[in-house]
Amino acid sequence: MTEYEALADRLEVLVADIDELAFEQLQEAAADGATARPSSDKRLMQARRAAEKAATILRRLADEPAP
Repeated sequence: MTEYEALADRLEVLVADIDELAFEQLQEAAADGATARPSSDKRLMQARRAAEKAATILRRLADEPAP
C-alpha cells in the first residue's frame, strides 16, 4: 500500500464519520420536531464531498506510474 492509498483510506474513514454525525443530527432534529434539516447539514455535506474528492485524487495518484 502506498502512502497515497493510506491517506485515501483515512479520508474514507473520515467520510464515514461525517455521515454518522450528519445522520445523528438529522435524527435529533426530527426527534425535536424540526421540519427542516439542521443548518450544519449543508456544511457537513460540503466537507464530506471535499474528503471524497481528495480520496479520489489520492487514489489516482497511487495508480500513476512512478517517474
